[in-house]
Amino acid sequence: MLRLFIVAGLLIVMYLLVRSAIRQWGRPPGELSDPRQMVQDPMCRVFIPRGTAVPARIGGQTYYFCSSDCATKFERQLSG
Repeated sequence: MLRLFIVAGLLIVMYLLVRSAIRQWGRPPGELSDPRQMVQDPMCRVFIPRGTAVPARIGGQTYYFCSSDCATKFERQLSG
């Protein structure tokens, strides 16, 4: 009887691991899907939820800022 519980537990764990791997497999690396995920403003280094951040595409990369002022300052800093 104990063996049955151990085998059932292992099967459940394996199922959960495989399901998690399949969900991650179809997602491109670096994709942020949860708007509650915290992102760091590269200018002032504060962490903010991605859903409330100000996104800006600079140099082919998307950055997230706490305000449009930080986005402008960061863009000026990169351009020289």
